[in-house]
Amino acid sequence: MPDSTENYYLVSVNAPIKGPLTYASTASLERGASVFVPLGSRKVSGTVLNALEQKPDTKYALKKIIEVREDRPALPFNHLKWLNWMSEYYLHPLGQIVEACYPPLKQSTKIRKSKKKPVLPDVPYSEPPKLSDEQSECLVNIKKKLHHFGVHLLHGVTGSGKTEVYLHLIDEVLKAKKQALVLVPEISLTPQLVERFSARFQDKIAVLHSGLTDRERTDQWWKAYLKERPILIGARSAAFCPLDNLGIIIVDEEHDGSFKQDEKLKYNGRDVAIMLAKNYHIPIVLGSATPSLESWYNAQTHKYTLHKMPSRVQGRSLPEVHVVNMKDDRAERKEKKLTHDPELPFWLSKTLFENIQRVLKKGEQSALFLNRRGMAHTVQCQDCGYVYECPNCAISLTLHNSKYLNCHYCDYGVTLKDHCINCHEPSVVALGLGTELIENDIQKLFPEARLARADRDEVSSREDLESLIKSVEVGEIDILIGTQMIAKGLDFPKLTLVGLVMADVGFNMPDFRASERSFQLLTQVSGRAGRHSKDPGQVIIQTLNPAHTSVTHAIKADYEGFSKTELEFRRDFHYPPFGKLACFRIQGMNISNVKNCAAILKTRALALKKHSSDYEAIIIMGPAPAPIERIRNKFRYHILFKNFDSNALIKYCHQLLGDQKWVPAGSKVLVDMDPINML
Repeated sequence: MPDSTENYYLVSVNAPIKGPLTYASTASLERGASVFVPLGSRKVSGTVLNALEQKPDTKYALKKIIEVREDRPALPFNHLKWLNWMSEYYLHPLGQIVEACYPPLKQSTKIRKSKKKPVLPDVPYSEPPKLSDEQSECLVNIKKKLHHFGVHLLHGVTGSGKTEVYLHLIDEVLKAKKQALVLVPEISLTPQLVERFSARFQDKIAVLHSGLTDRERTDQWWKAYLKERPILIGARSAAFCPLDNLGIIIVDEEHDGSFKQDEKLKYNGRDVAIMLAKNYHIPIVLGSATPSLESWYNAQTHKYTLHKMPSRVQGRSLPEVHVVNMKDDRAERKEKKLTHDPELPFWLSKTLFENIQRVLKKGEQSALFLNRRGMAHTVQCQDCGYVYECPNCAISLTLHNSKYLNCHYCDYGVTLKDHCINCHEPSVVALGLGTELIENDIQKLFPEARLARADRDEVSSREDLESLIKSVEVGEIDILIGTQMIAKGLDFPKLTLVGLVMADVGFNMPDFRASERSFQLLTQVSGRAGRHSKDPGQVIIQTLNPAHTSVTHAIKADYEGFSKTELEFRRDFHYPPFGKLACFRIQGMNISNVKNCAAILKTRALALKKHSSDYEAIIIMGPAPAPIERIRNKFRYHILFKNFDSNALIKYCHQLLGDQKWVPAGSKVLVDMDPINML
């Protein structure tokens, strides 16, 4: 007979199982407790969701909870409620999401002496500067609503002092004995930002991001959880740390695409942070010079509260932007027979060249931006036309170090031979441009200049990034060359010239957000120039398409004009923010299986839409091959679903996916709500 003292609990388990399972225990367990439970022949982690008033009516014997995990604290109710929402919204098992809430290792009671640099810098206290009128107005208006939920969009131009507003708001929250969560894009989690917070709040800061070791992340997690450090700064995953005394959430550079996770749980860090704030009944501040169109539209329709800072602090001017039409530049060179002039590589205009010279003579710094690393993005034989492609992905290999071909998707690599591997003729040429080639050319043009390159080939760790930034800050670097790694969040006093080498990269991507991303990148990169100089900084935009809407609005720093144009386009095609979008990705090693699975999914989608009037307005697009049809030897097809009603679309996706028993062997179906990257 069953033990009369047994209690029964719904438990979400760390497995790809949609709903909770029921377990028995003689212990009295609290909601949110972390436990070990049997699952088949395995022992897995689980989280107690609810206690049942009586034993479920089942003929099967209930398995017993093995033990409570002493190494994991129970999750607060508001946090558990938030996780459950995330599971429903992103169609991901709750038990797997819960795992992100805990640190990678057990709590350590030992004091370790690390040979590495400490996680947080030891910097002296810095007094707050006097706020500008715009900063003061925004601060006052947000402070009025510090005690209840609300989304505040802080739209300030680059250099307007958004961070100082964050610091003042956090100071108010600390006075109320509350905690603060600050989320930033991974790429912007630099020593500059952490140093600025440390200078103001000293030892009250914990930091969480992928650049830390497992032990560092564990130690920082516990300092935040135990309220030893009431301010937690981190990348998107820091939102999972269960801070039960939250007073404010801040999302800096809220538009940034790196807030979206593309694998496993495909969540948007900004969006889940808004729901976290709603659950805790606290304000959340979204800051950006180039807000996402979704956030901007929500502010225009008064769902969010808009706060504007249209001027730089201390009366500093926005940079002067000049556009160079590279078609005209090349035509002029051809006319003057300067095509092979060694002083002017094909990618460098006379205007940008002369400005680099000018800045070097003045002892100031320049930055050259190109969102493409390597020497060249394509290598081709001129005799037979063979293009070197990745054997695992439907993408050409990128040339590095003039001799090594690499795939940026699966990391496949091979050494480039002198002769074509197809026709064996010595006619192999590199086509295109990357940051490595720019560095080589600039070194030849300016042999005395001190150069640094910031891309994933050169900067692969936190220490690399810290060292690079410090070198630029102290003036040891004259010309900085980089990808989007240098586009956001960096503030260098002597940087007065920014050159966007090839602004066209990204203009024609097969994505409805291509123009928005391009405008944001152009504006953000331009904003690095002249942030501390009396005279305006200079920005040179080189492009083959000067009439592109991203360029025409970026040169005037006209965010509102760009958003008006782009929103009209989005409205016509029911794209976000006017419609809700879900992407189903079908993938597998065999193309026939993938196509078959996609066809089955399309049939199910049409039948389900016909079955219910709630789904009549849903638009089905596809199936079609993904823009990059094969990655890591997996073929990929997409089916997109659009609808105006978010709740109806989520319900539709749940029903469409079902238990996935319909998915043929050898195929897999992945769901991405609110997709950002659909390549």
